[in-house]
Amino acid sequence: MILSFFDQFMSPTHLGIPLIALALSLPWILIPTPTNRWLNNRLLTLQAWFINRFTQQLMLPINLGGHKWAMLLTALMLLLITLNLLGLLPYTFTPTTQLSLNMGFAVPLWLATVVIGMRNQPTAALGHLLPEGTPVPLIPVLIIIETISLFIRPLALGVRLTANLTAGHLLIQLIATAAFVLLPMMPTVAILTSVVLFLLTLLEVAVAMIQAYVFVLLLSLYLQENV
Repeated sequence: MILSFFDQFMSPTHLGIPLIALALSLPWILIPTPTNRWLNNRLLTLQAWFINRFTQQLMLPINLGGHKWAMLLTALMLLLITLNLLGLLPYTFTPTTQLSLNMGFAVPLWLATVVIGMRNQPTAALGHLLPEGTPVPLIPVLIIIETISLFIRPLALGVRLTANLTAGHLLIQLIATAAFVLLPMMPTVAILTSVVLFLLTLLEVAVAMIQAYVFVLLLSLYLQENV
């Protein structure tokens, strides 16, 4: 029983071929694309409004030099939200529960922000490793601590997204299994458990969107430090 709970996090394969690439590419088909018409429908208008508002809020504290990242971060936000929400559907696979995929998103983008900082303003980038006014005996220790915290950032990004989604999926499956088992024995308790399951599903929808936003927001903060 314990192993079956974690089977949902295994990457699906068909004839020995991993289907994670298919799971990553199909969500883009569901996103409506703009048309050449003068007036768009309500869905396209709502999508354009959401993208514009999100991009404005994300780029507000960043200098003009960092606005080149607007399209990349917005596309990453849409991809993560779509993958997280589609993963809540029955009999689906959530690629963002894989730590390797999340680290594949986090490490290159974090490294790009560090390289940009070292190239554009190396003094300020290295200055983050040593807070101003530090006593001389604590300088070596603080440099080591700040360097470790700098390299932990991409790990924290990937682990945070993976852990939150994995915990939510496990809770949903555990409560759904409990409701199914209790239905013939204690129908009233099973109904109450189903209500809890419904509320938890709504919570997981919010978590799926919030975690995607937090992932991109932290990347924008790292970019802000180095631009």
